[in-house]
Amino acid sequence: MVIPSFSCTFATMKELIPYMMNVRGRLLDLSEPQVMGILNVTPDSFYSASRMETEEAIRKRVRQILDEGGTMIDVGAYSSRPGADDVSEEEEMTRLRRGLKVVRDEAPDVAVSVDTFRSNVAQMAVEELGADIVNDISGGELDEKMFQTVARMGVPYILMHIKGTPQTMQQAPSYNDLMKEVMLYFAEKIQQLRDLGQKDIILDPGYGFGKTLDDNYELLRHQEMLRVFELPLLVGVSRKSMIYKLLGCTPEEALNGTTVLNTIALQKGTNILRVHDVKAAVEAVKLIQKTYV
Repeated sequence: MVIPSFSCTFATMKELIPYMMNVRGRLLDLSEPQVMGILNVTPDSFYSASRMETEEAIRKRVRQILDEGGTMIDVGAYSSRPGADDVSEEEEMTRLRRGLKVVRDEAPDVAVSVDTFRSNVAQMAVEELGADIVNDISGGELDEKMFQTVARMGVPYILMHIKGTPQTMQQAPSYNDLMKEVMLYFAEKIQQLRDLGQKDIILDPGYGFGKTLDDNYELLRHQEMLRVFELPLLVGVSRKSMIYKLLGCTPEEALNGTTVLNTIALQKGTNILRVHDVKAAVEAVKLIQKTYV
């Protein structure tokens, strides 16, 4: 498979991939950066402040995301932090039933993605609970039915690069050529999805998933290469170890570093920022847009 050569300098806001995503019959314009707020209905996500386990906490978090300018919400019920405990499909479904019902009640018109790598969970979340988008950290690697399921349901799919599983991905990951491997991964999986009739695909480089600290920064340095696929890009670096390990701090102290990397990602053509801190990300978008008018 041949991937076209591609090079560019920082992408301005006017150079974002012009993309209209179909969300249950409504068109979501991704030609301007969107901010996706993270809502974890888990007891063990790596950033403790993101854990929402009660109905009131979930409702409060939804209101916070909207009040701070978020336009999308990502709901996860399975912690994908390195070395996290495995959670049964039944437990993941139970958590999502509790969380998504509250989200839909509080924000009926907001685009909601479900963060899962299981096709049965994705189907339940979309068909039973009204999720709009499937956000799969495994790129279909952990459930062979995922691609067929999302294509059949006709919902947008976030395709992420990962090497390994949440339990093994940070056990000495290595690449002969990081960017070549990432590009081939996306080229092959995009074709598989297109062959099944999948229409809306969003690419996530997968920062922190099967990558060393240096790998993450190499990927960010060359992120604009992914624009060759002419698909929207989602970036999730919020408070991750690529920030706090480099700076010698904790996830709780990594907001400033997150904002710096979000700003770089925006300059490189990111369409969606997936974040814990919505207000800071929205402000970064506004400032970058004003700078590159």
